[in-house]
Amino acid sequence: MKKILILDTGKEWGGGTNSLIELLKRVDRSSYAFSALFYSNYRMGSGPDIKGELERLGIPFSLLERGEAPFYLKPAKEAVRALFFPSSALKKRYVFHLDYSGRVVPDSKRIEAVLKEGGYDLLYMNNQPSSNLEGIMAAERAKVPCVQHSRIEVKLNSVEAGAVNAHVARVICVSRGVMDGLVGSGVRADKCAVVYNGIDSAVLPRRSPAEVRSSLGIKDGITVIGTVGSLLKRKRVEMLLRAFSALGNTEAAVCLVVGDGPEMDNLKKTAGGLGISDKVIFTGFSPDPLSYINAMDIFVSASGKEGLPRVVLEAMLMGKPVVAFDVIGTRELVVDGKTGLLVKEESPVALGYAIRGLLGKKEAAGSFGAEGRKRVAEEFGIEKYVSGVEKVFKEVLG
Repeated sequence: MKKILILDTGKEWGGGTNSLIELLKRVDRSSYAFSALFYSNYRMGSGPDIKGELERLGIPFSLLERGEAPFYLKPAKEAVRALFFPSSALKKRYVFHLDYSGRVVPDSKRIEAVLKEGGYDLLYMNNQPSSNLEGIMAAERAKVPCVQHSRIEVKLNSVEAGAVNAHVARVICVSRGVMDGLVGSGVRADKCAVVYNGIDSAVLPRRSPAEVRSSLGIKDGITVIGTVGSLLKRKRVEMLLRAFSALGNTEAAVCLVVGDGPEMDNLKKTAGGLGISDKVIFTGFSPDPLSYINAMDIFVSASGKEGLPRVVLEAMLMGKPVVAFDVIGTRELVVDGKTGLLVKEESPVALGYAIRGLLGKKEAAGSFGAEGRKRVAEEFGIEKYVSGVEKVFKEVLG
């Protein structure tokens, strides 16, 4: 049995966390013994924490004991940002080198110690090269092979790309677009393997659409246009609010926003400023997003930066037409004009125009939804995802 250490440097529960858990539920546990090393014991909203979820799967969990950052690091970064304000490239370069010496190198030594003490055969990193650079360095010094699971579109600098090429055995990319971005940053194509995220097509929502709508006070005949996800800037939920406002007469529609995050207050203020507060429902975090998605008539993703958005897979599984921007990852899920609509121009007006094109067109929306559900079952099954990751493990471990 091979010992694998999972490294996760994230601070919040997201689609990558869900995909990791789904993998660990199904991976061959007779061949691999997993342990988890995380930077943060983050929670699923107000629900369970990651430590509890992994330990329920029989996976030992520990937090990396990180020292205090050097006292000079924060003021030095602020000084660099002020000094090189006109030059984004210079600012990024100097901030990276400050972070590298003040945080990455010390953390890499701590991870190296864990790898050596645990006698691990493989380091499996669950984020992306920029945020897992310390893991790459630790694995190289500990003489342990490492696999990077890159779950979001990124651009690497020369140091990061060089580290991947020199020390990472394989990079699992959740979409072709993620792979293209890495290769464009200098990562060797032969290092990369595309393994799409998968979803269990047998999973069911816990509540019926009627129950959800009733609990939210949504009357019969009202069209529900909605989205689900962490309320972060990069998710661009504000664009959805502005697109909904641009629809004009919204008497027969509501906008449903499921999720929580640092942008919640700003989004509520935006809704108020647009005069649509009475038409926008913020549910906060829910441990049952499928039930909310199943209660929607149109699912919208306004995000501009993704890897392969799991929530779009969930919307397609629930048979919902998807309206989304034509961005990396999403364009590999949504077939424009068949399972939904891809919007080329990234603006609220263009997004609103696409949404308006589906309003009142139940036959077209139903066809999009049925084709989406079929596509998920045929192309993005959970079994393909798990077997793809296991194949990489076998290649690396021999």
